[in-house]
Formats: sequence, C-alpha cells, structure tokens
Amino acid sequence: MSANTLSAERGTPGAQHGETDYRVATRSAALRYPSLTTTVPKEFVHRASVAEVMLTDWERREDHQFAVTAQWPRSHSFFTAVNGRHDPLIAAETLRQAGALLAHAEYGVPLGHHFLMWDLSLTVCPEHFLVGSAPAALDIEVVCSDIKMRRENLTGMRYRTVMRRAGHVVATGSASFTCMAPKVYQRLRADRLNDAGAQLPLTAPTAPQNVGRVSPTDVVLSPVGQPGRWQLRVDTRHPVLFEHPVDHIPGMMLLEAARQATVATLGEGSMPLSVTAEFSRYAELDAPCLIEARRLPRTEHEEAVEVTGHQDGELAFRSTVTATASAG
Repeated sequence: MSANTLSAERGTPGAQHGETDYRVATRSAALRYPSLTTTVPKEFVHRASVAEVMLTDWERREDHQFAVTAQWPRSHSFFTAVNGRHDPLIAAETLRQAGALLAHAEYGVPLGHHFLMWDLSLTVCPEHFLVGSAPAALDIEVVCSDIKMRRENLTGMRYRTVMRRAGHVVATGSASFTCMAPKVYQRLRADRLNDAGAQLPLTAPTAPQNVGRVSPTDVVLSPVGQPGRWQLRVDTRHPVLFEHPVDHIPGMMLLEAARQATVATLGEGSMPLSVTAEFSRYAELDAPCLIEARRLPRTEHEEAVEVTGHQDGELAFRSTVTATASAG
C-alpha cells in the first residue's frame, strides 16, 4: 500500500456521508492530478513535526523489496549544506526513517512500539550531493532481510538501501533494529522511565567553527581540556536532535557527535564520505558521555577517524567516519 492509497482510503472524522465524499473527492483528485506529492504520516517515521519528515511515498515491489521516495529541502535548520552539498547526515536520517516506515506500514508493527537501532552504515557520492535550484527528489530501493518474527509479529530486521537522484546513485546504506511492545519496553527501562526528568546540566559548547557548525546551539561537544576528547553536550531543547521527548540520547545525536569530532580532528573543509556506527547500549541522559576521536592511517584520497562514546566506563557506541583528505 502506498501513502497515496492510504490517504484515499482514510476518511475524515464526522458523519458517514462526509467520509464517503472525502474518499471520492480524494480518488478523483488523485486521478486528475497524478503528480501530487505529500509526506508519509509523521507517526510512521517517529517524528512529531511534519517538517522533519523526509519520505513522500512507498510501494511494495516484491515480498521484501520496496520502492520509497523522499525529498530533501534546499535548506534545513540543522542539516546544513557542506561545501554547497547536502549534509550527508540528512541521508542517514532518511535511511532511519525508511526502516521505521516499512516496519509500521508493511510489516504491521503497531504505532507506539519502541525501536532500538543496533548499527547503521552509509556511503555518499558527493558529486551528486550538490544543492540545486529545487529540492532534491530521491528514489530509494529498500531490501529487507534477517526478518525476525515472534507470534507473527515483527521483532527486528536488517535493511539495505540505494538512494538515487535523477537516476544517479547518491548514497547507499544499511541498518538493523529491533522493536518491542510498550509493556516490554517499560519493564526494560523501568528505572529510567520512572526518573525520566533527570538529566545533566547543559555544558558549554566548543567553538562552532572547530566542529563545522555556525550556531553554538547545534554544537554537541563540550571541551574537557584534552585533545581528541570531549563531553557530549546534551541539549534536550534542541528542536531537531530532540524533536520529541525521549528517555535516552537519540542515535542521530551520536552520529552528529561522530561527525563533529571528525571535523575537529581533520579540519573544517573535510566532508564525510562514509560512516559506520554500532550502538551497544542505551546512552543515558543523566550521566556524562565521553567522546574520543582517534585518527586512522590516511590513504591518498581519504582520511578516517574512529570515534567512540563511553558512559560509566562502558562503550555506548563506536563509529568510523571516512572523509575527503585535506591537501598537503
């Protein structure tokens, strides 16, 4: 079922004939205006704001193969352009949203279930990332595998994506997640949920220009007086990283920390070409998270940085970011 089909079959609240009129009018409009575009329901991609929904439609092609469409704005409040190109992390967010969408819309995971991302990898093609004179329209192939079911309910899967823009591959990626019912999540996270208001005082940001940012509000690293080390700066008021209330640090914030640590290590001109990340535990809001960056051996055209996050002495996530090599 596609988003357009979903819209056509869904009536508005009210009298029955009103619902019928709405459905007939919607089908008629779809036939007369086949190129109309809308976003998918924000609930399917775990967003509170329609403005943060990147996906516009989906369709099942085979049993576990899907076609998804998306759109990237020319400008975004947080996913800002890098050297005239779309932010690579907007592709990571699009990848994340695709998995949530298909889990709910095609595999029947009820809304309100909780998702835990275990890993994510992404490679971008910067020559096709240029910001153009219109928003970037994307066609995304998604193949789902390692599908885990329990009593006919999806509990987890892996999926691979190929994102194309005007026929050109702009990014490839994969991710895996598990999902759990609210009662299971409440048992797993009982201590944190009962004390959900606890969090650390907001720490001072490192200089924005050192991590590829303009606004201090978007900086997620705080200096600790040691080279290659920072404390994760957790601002739960951030309108994109904390787009809705959560009881732990979102994975997208950890990816942003990896990107900022990479820029701080390699220099502002570096553009991430690929990122791999593994998430080994929940990163909590009420304990400091130490971010460390280690420069890896350089090749002729690329440099790489390994970034880790530790909390209470335990590894929370590990990421490797590959970027364009600086001159010299």
